[in-house]
Amino acid sequence: PTAAPKPRPTPRPTIAPTDADEATQAPTALRIRSGYAMSDADDAIMAQKAHGTCPAPVQAKLRWGCDRDLADDICCFNRNYAEPTGYAWGTSWPADVTEAPQDYYDPVTGRPLFRAPVGRSRADFLAESKAHGWPSFR
Repeated sequence: PTAAPKPRPTPRPTIAPTDADEATQAPTALRIRSGYAMSDADDAIMAQKAHGTCPAPVQAKLRWGCDRDLADDICCFNRNYAEPTGYAWGTSWPADVTEAPQDYYDPVTGRPLFRAPVGRSRADFLAESKAHGWPSFR
């Protein structure tokens, strides 16, 4: 009989110095899942730029009545957190989700990031999102 495969190592909460940029402790390569493609990105993606870690502030007008200052803090001055759990349900987002897939865009660049719901119904997308506490893109 074949031996059972070795279990995958548990991800470490910190990054060893040999695997990280010494100045930022960021991984030297990040996996970015965009809903359109998966690509490798250098840690420079999170390096200091003109506006925090962004080339510019978030766009002035955001969809669903999202708070621009909160979005700017999350997108450009943050490496660890997202919006508060349940924030999306205080906006018009749930009512605007349709059965047909919609594009979701980067609030700084305007580039498409995600498409949802794909492979599930509107109801399933909203239920999974509510259970997670924010929109569930997968």
